[in-house]
Amino acid sequence: MVFIPRLYKNHYLALYLMIAEFPFVIVILVLTGIASHDTYTTKLWQDGANNGFNSAPNQIVYALTNGRSYKVPIVWSSLLYNYDLVIGVLSTFLLLVKLPVHVLRFFYPPVGAFVNGACFILYIAAACFQAGSDTSDPHHLQKGAPWYITKSCSVAYYPSNVGYCEQAKALFGFTIMVIMLYFAETVLAIMSCFSTKAEREAVRQRRLEKREEKDAENRALREYDEIINSPMFPPPAMPNAIYTPGLTNPMASPYHQSQFFQSQSQFQFQSLNHPSPSTASDLPFRNYDTPKSSSFTAGARVSVNVSEVSEQQDQKQQPYFPPPPKKATD
Repeated sequence: MVFIPRLYKNHYLALYLMIAEFPFVIVILVLTGIASHDTYTTKLWQDGANNGFNSAPNQIVYALTNGRSYKVPIVWSSLLYNYDLVIGVLSTFLLLVKLPVHVLRFFYPPVGAFVNGACFILYIAAACFQAGSDTSDPHHLQKGAPWYITKSCSVAYYPSNVGYCEQAKALFGFTIMVIMLYFAETVLAIMSCFSTKAEREAVRQRRLEKREEKDAENRALREYDEIINSPMFPPPAMPNAIYTPGLTNPMASPYHQSQFFQSQSQFQFQSLNHPSPSTASDLPFRNYDTPKSSSFTAGARVSVNVSEVSEQQDQKQQPYFPPPPKKATD
């Protein structure tokens, strides 16, 4: 029997790590959105070239003019800010999905290890790109991280680039912190994937109990069908009736009752048009102001003057008012 862990060893610790991840991911999404479309990458590249920290952007023109190929360093290329934007959107989407799923206890540790491990690797690559070197200019070699990470932003050649330098520095810092969070979540998920012998035995007992409950339910249903179909319980006398064990008379279904009342109403309507000569009280208004000895032949129709009957009822039901007293004469 294959055992797949479905619960974290510390459910609330994983939940707190996801909640702590939320503000960092949102900040990264905002910063990468600002940096996209080359908002300040080329400006920082030129600013570093003016200070002699790295190569200059105009080397592309010189290389093409002299017929030489030129590869833009990845730290200044469009791949950097496009990649950062993609993983910012992806990590935000994954967080919005895995947080409620984990609350519902459906974010299993193997899935968490895969998702968090993938994000961990993607953000490590993003940090490597941001801290990439620039050795395209032999006279201005940059063998480590760019100047806006290793130096203070106050050394910027143009004061307008100080804000851009701070944004790039903040993006790198938040990237490192998110890497640490994903590392902790990945380790916790991997640890939860390895269960002890007691945990596997408890899961096996729960599965065995569920299987026994299902077998007992199926056995009870089979016994009920055998009792109902046995000769001790004859079929119900009425059609469409529900037979209840322990009752002598079956209970008619609502459909049968509606059919019964419909047949009774049809019988009464037919008896009005074709009265039987047995008794006179079978029809309405038959005994109303009519001698008891009156009878009708078979097939005769009954006609009653409704207006006369209503007038007679009004006369009988009208209250009696005594006449007013006469005025005494002198």
